Amino acid sequence: MSEEQKRQLQQQLWAICNLLRGRMAGDEYRDYILGFIFYKFLSERLLTMAQDALADEELDYKQLDPAKDEHAEMIEAIKGEAVDSLGYHLNPDQLFSAIAKQIRDDKEAFILGHLAQVLRDIENSTRGQESEADFVHLFEDMDLNSSKLGKTPDDRNSIIREILIRLDDIDFRLDDTDADVIGDSYEYLISNFASDAGKKAGEFYTPQKVSEILARAVSLGKDKLKSVYDPTCGSGSLLLRVAKKVNTVGHFYGQEFNRTTFNLARMNMILHGVHYKDFDIKQDDTLERPQHLDLRFEAIVANPPFSLNWSANPLLLNDDRFSPYGKLAPKTKADMAFIQHMLFQLDDNGTAAVVVPHGVLFRGSSEGHIREHIVREMNALDAVIGLPANLFFGTGIPAAILVFKKCREDSENVLFIDASNEYEKGKNQNNLLDEHVEKIISTLASRETIDKYSYLAPLSQIAENDYNLNIPRYVDTFEEEEEIDLAIVLAEREAIEQRVIELNGKMDGYLKELSYGV
Repeated sequence: MSEEQKRQLQQQLWAICNLLRGRMAGDEYRDYILGFIFYKFLSERLLTMAQDALADEELDYKQLDPAKDEHAEMIEAIKGEAVDSLGYHLNPDQLFSAIAKQIRDDKEAFILGHLAQVLRDIENSTRGQESEADFVHLFEDMDLNSSKLGKTPDDRNSIIREILIRLDDIDFRLDDTDADVIGDSYEYLISNFASDAGKKAGEFYTPQKVSEILARAVSLGKDKLKSVYDPTCGSGSLLLRVAKKVNTVGHFYGQEFNRTTFNLARMNMILHGVHYKDFDIKQDDTLERPQHLDLRFEAIVANPPFSLNWSANPLLLNDDRFSPYGKLAPKTKADMAFIQHMLFQLDDNGTAAVVVPHGVLFRGSSEGHIREHIVREMNALDAVIGLPANLFFGTGIPAAILVFKKCREDSENVLFIDASNEYEKGKNQNNLLDEHVEKIISTLASRETIDKYSYLAPLSQIAENDYNLNIPRYVDTFEEEEEIDLAIVLAEREAIEQRVIELNGKMDGYLKELSYGV
Protein backbone atom coordinates (compact mmCIF):
# COMPACT_ATOMS: atom_id res chain seq x y z
CA MET A 1 0.00 0.00 0.00
CA SER A 2 1.41 3.37 -1.04
CA GLU A 3 1.63 6.30 1.34
CA GLU A 4 -1.16 8.04 -0.59
CA GLN A 5 -3.42 4.99 -0.28
CA LYS A 6 -2.62 4.79 3.42
CA ARG A 7 -3.48 8.48 3.84
CA GLN A 8 -6.81 8.03 2.02
CA LEU A 9 -7.68 5.02 4.18
CA GLN A 10 -6.94 6.98 7.33
CA GLN A 11 -9.17 9.79 6.12
CA GLN A 12 -11.99 7.31 5.52
CA LEU A 13 -11.61 5.85 9.00
CA TRP A 14 -11.51 9.22 10.70
CA ALA A 15 -14.60 10.32 8.78
CA ILE A 16 -16.40 7.31 10.30
CA CYS A 17 -15.15 8.33 13.74
CA ASN A 18 -16.58 11.80 13.20
CA LEU A 19 -20.06 10.28 13.06
CA LEU A 20 -19.74 9.65 16.81
CA ARG A 21 -17.25 12.30 17.96
CA GLY A 22 -19.93 14.88 18.61
CA ARG A 23 -21.99 12.42 20.62
CA MET A 24 -19.45 11.05 23.12
CA ALA A 25 -15.88 11.33 24.41
CA GLY A 26 -12.90 9.80 22.63
CA ASP A 27 -12.50 6.94 25.08
CA GLU A 28 -16.20 6.07 24.51
CA TYR A 29 -16.65 6.19 20.73
CA ARG A 30 -13.33 4.35 20.44
CA ASP A 31 -15.01 1.18 21.72
CA TYR A 32 -17.71 1.25 19.04
CA ILE A 33 -15.45 2.03 16.09
CA LEU A 34 -12.76 -0.48 17.01
CA GLY A 35 -15.39 -3.06 17.92
CA PHE A 36 -17.07 -2.84 14.51
CA ILE A 37 -13.72 -3.00 12.72
CA PHE A 38 -12.91 -6.09 14.75
CA TYR A 39 -16.25 -7.66 13.85
CA LYS A 40 -15.58 -6.98 10.16
CA PHE A 41 -12.13 -8.55 10.51
CA LEU A 42 -13.51 -11.68 12.22
CA SER A 43 -16.16 -12.02 9.51
CA GLU A 44 -13.76 -11.71 6.61
CA ARG A 45 -11.22 -14.06 8.15
CA LEU A 46 -13.87 -16.70 8.82
CA LEU A 47 -15.30 -16.30 5.32
CA THR A 48 -11.86 -16.87 3.80
CA MET A 49 -11.42 -20.06 5.84
CA ALA A 50 -14.94 -21.27 4.97
CA GLN A 51 -14.53 -20.60 1.24
CA ASP A 52 -11.28 -22.57 1.22
CA ALA A 53 -12.99 -25.47 2.99
CA LEU A 54 -15.84 -25.44 0.46
CA ALA A 55 -13.65 -25.01 -2.63
CA ASP A 56 -13.95 -28.66 -3.71
CA GLU A 57 -17.74 -28.48 -3.34
CA GLU A 58 -17.85 -25.33 -5.48
CA LEU A 59 -20.10 -23.73 -2.88
CA ASP A 60 -20.25 -20.17 -1.54
CA TYR A 61 -20.45 -20.00 2.27
CA LYS A 62 -22.46 -16.78 2.04
CA GLN A 63 -25.18 -18.63 0.13
CA LEU A 64 -25.57 -21.55 2.53
CA ASP A 65 -29.03 -21.79 4.08
CA PRO A 66 -29.15 -23.38 7.57
CA ALA A 67 -32.79 -24.34 6.89
CA LYS A 68 -31.60 -26.90 4.34
CA ASP A 69 -30.31 -30.10 5.93
CA GLU A 70 -27.34 -30.51 3.59
CA HIS A 71 -26.31 -26.89 4.14
CA ALA A 72 -26.79 -27.16 7.90
CA GLU A 73 -24.38 -30.09 7.98
CA MET A 74 -21.76 -28.08 6.08
CA ILE A 75 -22.20 -25.07 8.36
CA GLU A 76 -21.74 -27.32 11.39
CA ALA A 77 -18.59 -28.82 9.87
CA ILE A 78 -17.24 -25.35 9.15
CA LYS A 79 -18.02 -24.38 12.74
CA GLY A 80 -15.91 -27.21 14.15
CA GLU A 81 -12.95 -26.28 11.99
CA ALA A 82 -13.35 -22.55 12.65
CA VAL A 83 -13.52 -22.86 16.42
CA ASP A 84 -10.39 -25.01 16.42
CA SER A 85 -8.33 -22.94 14.01
CA LEU A 86 -9.70 -19.42 14.56
CA GLY A 87 -11.25 -19.76 17.99
CA TYR A 88 -14.80 -18.61 17.04
CA HIS A 89 -17.60 -19.09 14.50
CA LEU A 90 -20.18 -17.09 12.53
CA ASN A 91 -23.12 -18.40 10.52
CA PRO A 92 -23.53 -17.10 6.93
CA ASP A 93 -26.29 -14.66 7.91
CA GLN A 94 -24.11 -13.32 10.75
CA LEU A 95 -21.26 -12.18 8.55
CA PHE A 96 -20.53 -8.45 8.44
CA SER A 97 -21.12 -8.47 4.68
CA ALA A 98 -24.51 -10.14 5.16
CA ILE A 99 -25.71 -7.44 7.54
CA ALA A 100 -24.30 -4.71 5.28
CA LYS A 101 -26.21 -6.24 2.34
CA GLN A 102 -29.39 -6.30 4.40
CA ILE A 103 -28.95 -2.59 5.10
CA ARG A 104 -28.31 -1.75 1.45
CA ASP A 105 -31.27 -3.83 0.23
CA ASP A 106 -33.74 -2.50 2.80
CA LYS A 107 -33.44 1.19 3.65
CA GLU A 108 -35.80 0.71 6.59
CA ALA A 109 -34.14 -2.40 8.05
CA PHE A 110 -33.85 -2.31 11.84
CA ILE A 111 -30.67 -4.24 12.57
CA LEU A 112 -29.78 -3.41 16.19
CA GLY A 113 -31.33 -6.51 17.73
CA HIS A 114 -29.84 -8.90 15.19
CA LEU A 115 -26.43 -7.21 15.39
CA ALA A 116 -26.36 -7.39 19.20
CA GLN A 117 -27.21 -11.10 19.00
CA VAL A 118 -24.44 -11.69 16.45
CA LEU A 119 -21.85 -10.14 18.75
CA ARG A 120 -23.11 -12.29 21.64
CA ASP A 121 -23.02 -15.39 19.43
CA ILE A 122 -19.38 -14.79 18.51
CA GLU A 123 -18.52 -14.92 22.20
CA ASN A 124 -20.88 -17.86 22.81
CA SER A 125 -19.27 -19.90 20.02
CA THR A 126 -16.11 -20.05 22.15
CA ARG A 127 -17.81 -21.33 25.33
CA GLY A 128 -16.08 -24.42 26.63
CA GLN A 129 -13.36 -24.05 24.02
CA GLU A 130 -9.66 -23.30 24.44
CA SER A 131 -10.28 -19.84 23.02
CA GLU A 132 -12.99 -18.88 25.54
CA ALA A 133 -10.72 -16.75 27.75
CA ASP A 134 -9.65 -14.69 24.72
CA PHE A 135 -13.19 -13.94 23.49
CA VAL A 136 -15.48 -13.85 26.53
CA HIS A 137 -17.07 -10.41 27.15
CA LEU A 138 -15.05 -9.03 24.22
CA PHE A 139 -17.93 -6.85 22.94
CA GLU A 140 -19.39 -5.88 26.32
CA ASP A 141 -18.48 -2.20 25.90
CA MET A 142 -20.52 -1.91 22.69
CA ASP A 143 -23.93 -1.03 24.15
CA LEU A 144 -26.11 -0.64 21.06
CA ASN A 145 -28.96 0.65 23.24
CA SER A 146 -26.93 3.48 24.75
CA SER A 147 -28.69 6.84 24.62
CA LYS A 148 -25.34 8.36 23.64
CA LEU A 149 -25.80 6.80 20.21
CA GLY A 150 -29.18 8.47 19.84
CA LYS A 151 -32.26 9.42 21.81
CA THR A 152 -34.55 6.88 20.18
CA PRO A 153 -34.02 3.33 18.88
CA ASP A 154 -34.50 4.63 15.34
CA ASP A 155 -31.81 7.26 15.89
CA ARG A 156 -29.42 4.63 17.18
CA ASN A 157 -30.27 2.28 14.33
CA SER A 158 -29.63 5.03 11.81
CA ILE A 159 -26.15 5.90 13.07
CA ILE A 160 -25.09 2.24 13.34
CA ARG A 161 -26.34 1.57 9.80
CA GLU A 162 -24.24 4.46 8.53
CA ILE A 163 -21.11 3.21 10.32
CA LEU A 164 -21.51 -0.33 8.98
CA ILE A 165 -22.10 0.83 5.40
CA ARG A 166 -19.00 3.02 5.44
CA LEU A 167 -16.88 0.23 6.92
CA ASP A 168 -18.24 -2.18 4.33
CA ASP A 169 -16.84 0.11 1.63
CA ILE A 170 -13.31 -0.20 3.04
CA ASP A 171 -11.02 -2.95 1.78
CA PHE A 172 -8.55 -3.91 4.52
CA ARG A 173 -6.79 -6.25 2.06
CA LEU A 174 -6.70 -9.26 4.34
CA ASP A 175 -5.50 -11.38 1.41
CA ASP A 176 -2.28 -9.34 1.18
CA THR A 177 0.09 -11.32 3.40
CA ASP A 178 2.87 -8.74 2.96
CA ALA A 179 0.79 -5.90 4.38
CA ASP A 180 -0.86 -5.46 7.75
CA VAL A 181 -3.41 -2.92 6.60
CA ILE A 182 -6.02 -3.60 9.27
CA GLY A 183 -3.38 -3.81 12.03
CA ASP A 184 -1.83 -0.52 10.93
CA SER A 185 -5.30 1.05 10.71
CA TYR A 186 -6.07 -0.09 14.24
CA GLU A 187 -2.83 1.43 15.52
CA TYR A 188 -3.59 4.68 13.69
CA LEU A 189 -7.02 4.88 15.31
CA ILE A 190 -5.73 3.99 18.78
CA SER A 191 -3.20 6.83 18.49
CA ASN A 192 -5.88 9.31 17.44
CA PHE A 193 -8.28 8.16 20.13
CA ALA A 194 -5.52 8.68 22.66
CA SER A 195 -5.04 12.22 21.41
CA ASP A 196 -8.79 12.85 21.62
CA ALA A 197 -9.11 11.29 25.07
CA GLY A 198 -6.31 13.42 26.53
CA LYS A 199 -5.47 12.59 30.12
CA LYS A 200 -7.54 9.39 30.11
CA ALA A 201 -5.36 8.02 27.31
CA GLY A 202 -2.44 7.47 29.64
CA GLU A 203 -4.05 4.27 30.81
CA PHE A 204 -3.83 2.52 27.48
CA TYR A 205 -1.42 4.23 25.09
CA THR A 206 2.35 4.70 24.88
CA PRO A 207 3.60 7.08 22.14
CA GLN A 208 4.97 5.12 19.19
CA LYS A 209 8.56 6.35 19.39
CA VAL A 210 8.76 5.60 23.11
CA SER A 211 7.38 2.13 22.34
CA GLU A 212 10.06 1.81 19.69
CA ILE A 213 12.83 2.52 22.21
CA LEU A 214 11.43 0.02 24.71
CA ALA A 215 10.97 -2.68 22.08
CA ARG A 216 14.43 -2.26 20.61
CA ALA A 217 16.05 -2.12 24.04
CA VAL A 218 14.72 -5.57 25.00
CA SER A 219 15.46 -7.14 21.62
CA LEU A 220 19.00 -5.83 21.02
CA GLY A 221 21.13 -8.58 19.51
CA LYS A 222 18.25 -11.05 19.22
CA ASP A 223 16.21 -12.25 16.25
CA LYS A 224 13.73 -14.32 18.24
CA LEU A 225 12.22 -14.20 21.71
CA LYS A 226 10.77 -17.10 23.64
CA SER A 227 8.35 -14.80 25.44
CA VAL A 228 7.47 -11.14 25.95
CA TYR A 229 5.46 -9.76 28.87
CA ASP A 230 3.84 -6.44 29.79
CA PRO A 231 2.44 -6.22 33.35
CA THR A 232 0.42 -3.08 32.48
CA CYS A 233 -0.30 -3.89 28.84
CA GLY A 234 -3.00 -1.31 28.02
CA SER A 235 -4.05 -1.81 24.39
CA GLY A 236 -1.30 -4.37 23.83
CA SER A 237 0.49 -2.16 21.31
CA LEU A 238 3.78 -2.32 23.20
CA LEU A 239 3.80 -6.12 23.07
CA LEU A 240 3.12 -6.00 19.34
CA ARG A 241 5.86 -3.43 18.83
CA VAL A 242 8.38 -5.89 20.29
CA ALA A 243 7.20 -8.52 17.79
CA LYS A 244 8.10 -6.18 14.92
CA LYS A 245 11.73 -6.03 16.08
CA VAL A 246 12.42 -9.78 15.90
CA ASN A 247 11.59 -12.59 13.52
CA THR A 248 9.50 -14.57 15.98
CA VAL A 249 7.98 -14.28 19.44
CA GLY A 250 7.00 -17.60 21.00
CA HIS A 251 4.28 -16.28 23.30
CA PHE A 252 2.79 -12.97 24.40
CA TYR A 253 1.73 -12.35 28.00
CA GLY A 254 0.09 -9.33 29.56
CA GLN A 255 -2.08 -8.11 32.39
CA GLU A 256 -4.35 -5.09 32.44
CA PHE A 257 -6.51 -3.72 35.25
CA ASN A 258 -9.02 -1.70 33.18
CA ARG A 259 -11.71 -3.98 31.75
CA THR A 260 -12.36 -1.91 28.62
CA THR A 261 -8.67 -1.62 27.82
CA PHE A 262 -8.25 -5.35 28.45
CA ASN A 263 -10.84 -6.01 25.73
CA LEU A 264 -9.00 -3.64 23.43
CA ALA A 265 -5.73 -5.52 23.98
CA ARG A 266 -7.26 -8.88 23.08
CA MET A 267 -8.80 -7.44 19.91
CA ASN A 268 -5.47 -5.84 19.01
CA MET A 269 -3.66 -9.17 19.33
CA ILE A 270 -6.09 -11.03 17.09
CA LEU A 271 -6.20 -8.20 14.53
CA HIS A 272 -2.41 -8.36 14.22
CA GLY A 273 -2.54 -12.03 13.39
CA VAL A 274 -1.49 -13.40 16.79
CA HIS A 275 -3.19 -16.78 17.17
CA TYR A 276 -5.38 -17.13 20.24
CA LYS A 277 -3.13 -19.96 21.45
CA ASP A 278 -0.09 -17.68 21.33
CA PHE A 279 -1.20 -14.93 23.69
CA ASP A 280 -2.43 -14.85 27.26
CA ILE A 281 -3.83 -11.49 28.38
CA LYS A 282 -5.40 -11.37 31.85
CA GLN A 283 -7.56 -8.73 33.52
CA ASP A 284 -6.75 -7.95 37.16
CA ASP A 285 -4.54 -5.87 39.47
CA THR A 286 -0.96 -6.86 38.65
CA LEU A 287 0.54 -5.88 42.00
CA GLU A 288 -2.19 -7.32 44.21
CA ARG A 289 -3.28 -10.32 42.11
CA PRO A 290 -0.60 -11.22 39.54
CA GLN A 291 -1.77 -13.83 37.04
CA HIS A 292 1.52 -15.15 35.59
CA LEU A 293 3.66 -15.33 38.69
CA ASP A 294 4.97 -18.83 38.00
CA LEU A 295 6.45 -17.76 34.64
CA ARG A 296 9.74 -16.09 33.71
CA PHE A 297 10.06 -13.95 30.59
CA GLU A 298 12.86 -13.25 28.15
CA ALA A 299 11.62 -9.73 27.41
CA ILE A 300 9.55 -7.43 29.62
CA VAL A 301 8.29 -3.99 28.60
CA ALA A 302 6.05 -1.63 30.53
CA ASN A 303 4.74 1.89 30.83
CA PRO A 304 2.97 1.71 34.21
CA PRO A 305 0.76 4.57 35.41
CA PHE A 306 3.05 7.14 37.03
CA SER A 307 3.01 7.27 40.84
CA LEU A 308 -0.08 5.08 41.17
CA ASN A 309 -1.69 4.53 44.57
CA TRP A 310 -1.54 0.94 45.80
CA SER A 311 -2.19 -0.91 49.07
CA ALA A 312 1.45 -1.34 50.22
CA ASN A 313 -0.02 -3.97 52.55
CA PRO A 314 2.71 -5.10 55.00
CA LEU A 315 1.66 -8.70 54.29
CA LEU A 316 3.21 -8.25 50.84
CA LEU A 317 6.62 -8.34 52.52
CA ASN A 318 6.05 -12.10 52.59
CA ASP A 319 5.56 -12.06 48.80
CA ASP A 320 8.62 -13.40 46.95
CA ARG A 321 8.53 -10.36 44.66
CA PHE A 322 9.13 -7.94 47.53
CA SER A 323 10.61 -9.89 50.44
CA PRO A 324 14.30 -9.75 49.31
CA TYR A 325 14.23 -5.95 49.56
CA GLY A 326 12.78 -5.72 53.06
CA LYS A 327 10.84 -2.61 51.97
CA LEU A 328 7.70 -1.81 50.02
CA ALA A 329 7.15 1.13 47.71
CA PRO A 330 5.11 3.99 49.30
CA LYS A 331 1.32 3.80 49.18
CA THR A 332 1.14 6.86 46.95
CA LYS A 333 3.91 5.80 44.55
CA ALA A 334 3.80 2.25 43.16
CA ASP A 335 6.56 2.86 40.59
CA MET A 336 9.16 0.79 42.45
CA ALA A 337 6.61 -1.96 43.13
CA PHE A 338 6.15 -2.45 39.39
CA ILE A 339 9.93 -2.62 38.94
CA GLN A 340 10.23 -5.21 41.72
CA HIS A 341 7.46 -7.24 40.09
CA MET A 342 9.18 -7.09 36.69
CA LEU A 343 12.57 -8.10 38.07
CA PHE A 344 11.00 -11.09 39.81
CA GLN A 345 9.54 -12.30 36.51
CA LEU A 346 12.58 -11.53 34.35
CA ASP A 347 14.41 -14.60 33.09
CA ASP A 348 18.16 -14.90 33.63
CA ASN A 349 18.83 -14.28 29.93
CA GLY A 350 16.20 -11.57 29.64
CA THR A 351 15.98 -7.79 29.39
CA ALA A 352 13.36 -5.49 30.88
CA ALA A 353 12.66 -1.88 29.93
CA VAL A 354 10.23 0.31 31.87
CA VAL A 355 9.10 3.95 31.67
CA VAL A 356 9.25 5.78 35.01
CA PRO A 357 8.86 9.34 36.32
CA HIS A 358 12.16 10.98 37.23
CA GLY A 359 11.40 10.77 40.95
CA VAL A 360 12.20 7.05 40.80
CA LEU A 361 15.81 7.99 40.09
CA PHE A 362 16.40 9.98 43.27
CA ARG A 363 13.57 9.75 45.81
CA GLY A 364 14.74 8.56 49.24
CA SER A 365 13.19 6.54 52.05
CA SER A 366 11.93 3.09 50.97
CA GLU A 367 12.40 3.90 47.29
CA GLY A 368 16.05 4.77 47.90
CA HIS A 369 16.49 1.50 49.81
CA ILE A 370 14.96 -0.54 46.96
CA ARG A 371 17.03 1.34 44.36
CA GLU A 372 20.24 0.59 46.25
CA HIS A 373 19.34 -3.10 46.50
CA ILE A 374 18.74 -3.31 42.74
CA VAL A 375 22.05 -1.64 41.89
CA ARG A 376 24.33 -2.96 44.63
CA GLU A 377 22.95 -6.38 45.59
CA MET A 378 21.36 -7.49 42.32
CA ASN A 379 23.54 -5.47 39.92
CA ALA A 380 20.56 -5.54 37.56
CA LEU A 381 20.44 -1.93 36.35
CA ASP A 382 21.99 -1.71 32.88
CA ALA A 383 20.99 1.74 31.59
CA VAL A 384 19.13 4.94 32.45
CA ILE A 385 17.69 6.93 29.54
CA GLY A 386 16.33 10.44 30.11
CA LEU A 387 13.49 11.45 27.74
CA PRO A 388 12.19 14.90 26.76
CA ALA A 389 9.30 16.48 28.64
CA ASN A 390 5.73 16.50 27.33
CA LEU A 391 5.89 13.26 25.33
CA PHE A 392 3.01 11.47 27.04
CA PHE A 393 -0.74 12.05 26.99
CA GLY A 394 -2.04 13.39 30.27
CA THR A 395 1.25 14.62 31.75
CA GLY A 396 3.93 17.07 30.72
CA ILE A 397 6.59 15.81 33.11
CA PRO A 398 9.77 14.30 31.69
CA ALA A 399 10.19 10.55 32.07
CA ALA A 400 13.04 8.09 31.93
CA ILE A 401 13.48 4.53 30.71
CA LEU A 402 15.25 2.04 32.96
CA VAL A 403 16.82 -1.03 31.34
CA PHE A 404 17.44 -4.09 33.51
CA LYS A 405 19.33 -7.35 33.00
CA LYS A 406 20.01 -10.06 35.56
CA CYS A 407 23.14 -11.29 33.78
CA ARG A 408 24.83 -8.16 32.47
CA GLU A 409 27.65 -8.24 29.93
CA ASP A 410 29.06 -4.99 31.32
CA SER A 411 28.68 -5.75 35.02
CA GLU A 412 30.97 -2.95 36.25
CA ASN A 413 29.19 0.06 34.75
CA VAL A 414 25.76 1.61 34.19
CA LEU A 415 25.08 3.61 31.03
CA PHE A 416 23.39 7.02 31.42
CA ILE A 417 21.86 8.73 28.38
CA ASP A 418 20.46 12.25 28.48
CA ALA A 419 18.17 12.56 25.46
CA SER A 420 15.98 15.19 27.10
CA ASN A 421 16.98 17.97 24.71
CA GLU A 422 16.56 16.07 21.45
CA TYR A 423 12.99 16.25 20.16
CA GLU A 424 10.65 17.98 17.75
CA LYS A 425 8.35 20.51 19.38
CA GLY A 426 4.69 19.83 18.66
CA LYS A 427 1.53 21.87 19.06
CA ASN A 428 0.20 19.93 22.06
CA GLN A 429 2.99 17.46 22.70
CA ASN A 430 6.64 17.03 21.84
CA ASN A 431 7.67 14.28 19.46
CA LEU A 432 10.66 12.03 19.01
CA LEU A 433 11.90 11.60 15.44
CA ASP A 434 13.56 8.56 13.90
CA GLU A 435 17.01 10.11 14.28
CA HIS A 436 16.43 10.67 18.00
CA VAL A 437 15.45 7.02 18.50
CA GLU A 438 18.39 5.80 16.41
CA LYS A 439 20.85 7.83 18.48
CA ILE A 440 19.47 6.41 21.74
CA ILE A 441 19.57 2.81 20.50
CA SER A 442 23.00 3.07 18.89
CA THR A 443 24.38 4.54 22.13
CA LEU A 444 22.69 1.81 24.13
CA ALA A 445 24.31 -0.80 21.89
CA SER A 446 27.81 0.73 21.85
CA ARG A 447 27.76 1.89 25.51
CA GLU A 448 29.94 4.82 24.56
CA THR A 449 30.48 8.02 26.49
CA ILE A 450 29.43 10.92 24.26
CA ASP A 451 30.10 14.48 25.35
CA LYS A 452 26.93 16.19 26.63
CA TYR A 453 24.85 13.08 25.81
CA SER A 454 25.95 9.86 27.54
CA TYR A 455 28.26 8.56 30.25
CA LEU A 456 29.35 5.08 31.30
CA ALA A 457 29.32 5.33 35.09
CA PRO A 458 31.30 2.85 37.23
CA LEU A 459 29.31 1.27 40.04
CA SER A 460 31.76 2.83 42.48
CA GLN A 461 30.71 6.31 41.34
CA ILE A 462 27.02 5.45 41.77
CA ALA A 463 27.82 4.21 45.30
CA GLU A 464 29.60 7.51 46.02
CA ASN A 465 26.37 9.26 44.99
CA ASP A 466 24.44 7.13 47.51
CA TYR A 467 22.72 5.34 44.60
CA ASN A 468 21.09 8.52 43.42
CA LEU A 469 20.53 8.00 39.67
CA ASN A 470 19.60 11.57 38.78
CA ILE A 471 20.99 11.89 35.26
CA PRO A 472 22.70 15.34 35.63
CA ARG A 473 24.97 13.78 38.26
CA TYR A 474 26.51 11.67 35.49
CA VAL A 475 25.93 13.43 32.17
CA ASP A 476 27.22 17.00 32.13
CA THR A 477 25.11 18.98 29.67
CA PHE A 478 26.26 22.39 30.93
CA GLU A 479 27.10 24.75 28.05
CA GLU A 480 29.59 27.51 28.84
CA GLU A 481 28.32 30.94 28.00
CA GLU A 482 30.33 33.13 25.69
CA GLU A 483 32.68 35.47 27.56
CA ILE A 484 31.51 39.06 27.77
CA ASP A 485 33.99 41.87 27.05
CA LEU A 486 32.98 44.51 29.61
CA ALA A 487 34.93 47.27 27.85
CA ILE A 488 32.91 46.75 24.67
CA VAL A 489 29.64 46.61 26.63
CA LEU A 490 30.57 49.87 28.44
CA ALA A 491 31.36 51.60 25.16
CA GLU A 492 28.05 50.44 23.65
CA ARG A 493 26.23 51.72 26.72
CA GLU A 494 27.88 55.15 26.49
CA ALA A 495 26.97 55.34 22.81
CA ILE A 496 23.35 54.51 23.57
CA GLU A 497 23.20 57.09 26.36
CA GLN A 498 24.64 59.74 24.02
CA ARG A 499 22.07 58.84 21.38
CA VAL A 500 19.27 59.19 23.97
CA ILE A 501 20.53 62.70 24.86
CA GLU A 502 20.50 63.67 21.19
CA LEU A 503 16.98 62.32 20.65
CA ASN A 504 15.68 64.10 23.74
CA GLY A 505 17.14 67.36 22.40
CA LYS A 506 15.39 66.90 19.06
CA MET A 507 12.13 66.09 20.82
CA ASP A 508 12.36 69.31 22.88
CA GLY A 509 12.85 71.28 19.68
CA TYR A 510 9.78 69.75 18.03
CA LEU A 511 7.66 70.51 21.10
CA LYS A 512 8.74 74.18 21.08
CA GLU A 513 7.85 74.48 17.38
CA LEU A 514 4.38 73.15 18.21
CA SER A 515 4.13 75.52 21.20
CA TYR A 516 3.45 72.44 23.33
CA GLY A 517 3.87 73.08 27.04
CA VAL A 518 4.64 76.81 26.49
